[in-house]
Order: sequence, then structure tokens, then C-alpha cells
Amino acid sequence: MVSTSTPVCDFGVKAPDFSLPGIDGRTRTLQDCVGPKGLLVMFICNHCPYVKAINEKLVRDTKELWDLGVWSVAIMSNDPKDYPEDSFDNMKRVAGEFGYPFPYLFDETQDVAQSFGAVCTPDFFGYNENLELQYRGRLDASGRQAGSADTPRELFLAMKMVAETGQGPADQVASIGCSIKWRDEQG
Repeated sequence: MVSTSTPVCDFGVKAPDFSLPGIDGRTRTLQDCVGPKGLLVMFICNHCPYVKAINEKLVRDTKELWDLGVWSVAIMSNDPKDYPEDSFDNMKRVAGEFGYPFPYLFDETQDVAQSFGAVCTPDFFGYNENLELQYRGRLDASGRQAGSADTPRELFLAMKMVAETGQGPADQVASIGCSIKWRDEQG
């Protein structure tokens, strides 16, 4: 298992459009997912220990961000042929187990992950209401183990700032996680 870090935030880059099937049977586009104050796009999967460590925090933070007008969407881009735990059926199971309050979408072609420049799970892209990138950092200091209850909520606080001001913090710590599992023909 390879650990990968995300690049620094490229402030102002527009969110790429997408249209992906969700575990609830609905297809969603970028415009379907954005809230009145912004959007958090999360590339996650089911098998990654870094994601498993923060699942409960993801649910907590995305619920609180919803109340601030920042909506969230999760996208799973791994190749489930090589990683069966990331199958569509297992996406449904994990979302149900944790009560995901956000759409969980499947990027079967991996084109959406490539258009965003996603490199790992979890990989967070926080956009303001104009869909301009303002955050490309980690959820918090959790790694393969969940951080303690008093671990600073970096992603939540950054996206709260985005909701209030339209801008993210200048200082951001890169997310770290498992590399996206690309199909053989994509590398």
C-alpha cells in the first residue's frame, strides 16, 4: 500500500463538471451537489485505512457544513476489479453503516478523478460558492488511526471560513492517504 500526499491548493481553479451514478440510483452533476455557500468534493473509498479512520468525523463534519451552506459529495474512483472492497455494492454497505449524509458516487471510468487531479484517498477539494478551489488539505491530523476528540478540525474550520468569506486559509496541510487504484491502462 502506497501513501501519497496531495499537492498544495491551487487557489481559484474552477471545479470540473461531472455526471456520475450514485449508490441511491440517481445520477448527479456538479451543479446538483453545490450548496449556497460552497462544495466539498471528497475522493474516498471503502478499503483505505486512512478513510476508515475518519469515516465518523466525515459524517460529523459534513452534517455541520451542510448547516453552513457548504454541501458535500463523495466520489469513489478506485478500480473495483482489483479492489473488490470498493465495489458498488460495498459502497452502498459502507454508506449505510456510517449513515453518509452526502451523495456517494462511482467514477467507473476514472475520468472525474483525473479531471480534478485527485491522487489519493482521502483527497479533499473545497470550493466556494463560485466553485473556485479554496482548500486542498487534510481533514485533520488523523492518519491510519483516528485522531483524538480534541484534534483540531482543519477541514471543517477551513470550509467554515470559505462559507463566511469565500476564501480558504493560506496555510493548509496536505492530505495523506492511499494512492488511487488506477486501472492498468491508466497507470
